[in-house]
Amino acid sequence: MDICDLLEEIAGTYDQQLGTGGGVYAQDLLRQVPSLIEQAVPGSCKAQGYGGKGSAALTPWIGVFDPDITDDPKEGLYLAYIFAADLKSVTLTLQQGVTRLTGKYGEGEKLRDYLGARGKALFGGLPPELVTDWASSPVFNSKADRPRAYEAGSVVARRYEIGSLPNEHVLREDLWHAVEILRAATDVKLLPKQAPEGLAVGYVPTKHVDYKGLEGFQPKGSSDYITHIAEKTIVKSRSHEALIEQFGHYVEGRGFVPITKKQHPKDLILRRDGVEWLVEAKTIKRHNPTTAVREAVGQLFEYSHFWYEQAPKPHLLALFSEDIKGYMSYLEELKIASVWRTPEGWTGSPLAAAWGLVD
Repeated sequence: MDICDLLEEIAGTYDQQLGTGGGVYAQDLLRQVPSLIEQAVPGSCKAQGYGGKGSAALTPWIGVFDPDITDDPKEGLYLAYIFAADLKSVTLTLQQGVTRLTGKYGEGEKLRDYLGARGKALFGGLPPELVTDWASSPVFNSKADRPRAYEAGSVVARRYEIGSLPNEHVLREDLWHAVEILRAATDVKLLPKQAPEGLAVGYVPTKHVDYKGLEGFQPKGSSDYITHIAEKTIVKSRSHEALIEQFGHYVEGRGFVPITKKQHPKDLILRRDGVEWLVEAKTIKRHNPTTAVREAVGQLFEYSHFWYEQAPKPHLLALFSEDIKGYMSYLEELKIASVWRTPEGWTGSPLAAAWGLVD
C-alpha cells in the first residue's frame, strides 16, 4: 500500500468515538501498518500504527523507527506521521519519546518546557543544509496533554493537508530525508543537563517469528545480539535484521524461497528451481558504502569457500540498505550481484536483474 493511500484512508475513516476494538476499520488499519507499508519505508526501518490503548487516541499516528536508535516510542528519537485532532492534516515529525519522561516531569507545562528546550538544542546541532524547510512546528488542534507534548517534542516537521497530499514519490523522498535527519540527530552532543533521558535505548530479547508457508524463513528479532564464528565475535544490529526480514518478504513474492533457519553464520540463503543464492546483508552508515561493500565481499567469499566445500558453489548476492553507487560495477566484476532499497522499492545490479531478483 502506498503511504499516500494509507494517510488518506486513516484520515477518512478514523473515529475516536468507536474505540480501539477489533472490527473498527481505522484501528484495524493502524494495526496492519507494519505489513501495509513495509516496502515503502527506508531499508532497515520499521513502521507501526498507533490508535490508542483502551480509549482511542485523539491524534492517531504512524511511527517509523530505526531499530538501532529505538523501536519504543516511549523513549529515544523516532519519526511519526501524527494526525491533527480534526483529521484535516498530518505532520511528519522527528519526535522525542515522551512517556518515560512523565514520571519526572509530569504531563503538563514542565514536560513541554523540557521537550521544547531539548528540541531546539537538537535542531541547532543539525547540519543547516539537512533541515532546510524542516523548521516548522506542528499544530495538532487539541488542548489535551499528549497532543501538546507531541507539539513540544517535535525537532523538525513537515505538515501535509489531507485534501492536497503530495504524490507518492514526494512523500517517500520526504520520509527518506527525514530518516537521514533522524540519524544525524543521534550524533548531536547536548549539554549534560539536556541529555540524559531522551536518548536512552531499550532492547527486547531476541525471538524468532514464523511466517505461514515459509517454514525455513524465520528472521531473528530486531534486538542486538552477539554471534561467534570460529573465534570471531560479530555484533549484528537490529537494523541489519530488519533489512533481511524486509528483503525476505519481497523476494518470496518473486518466486524465491528465503531461508534463515539453521543457516548461521550466513545471513540468508535463497532457493529457486534447485539453484541456491548466498546472501550477505549490510546496512550503510552516513551514505558511505565503502566499509559495507568490503565486509560483504569478504564474508561472501569466505562463506562460499568454507560452507560449500562438498556442494555446488552458490550464486553470491550482497544486500544493502541503500545505493552503493560506484561499487556496483566492482561487485559485478567479482560475480557478486547487489540489491538495495530506494524510495520506489528494490533495485539492483544487472546480474541481480538477470537472476530475477529485481526488474
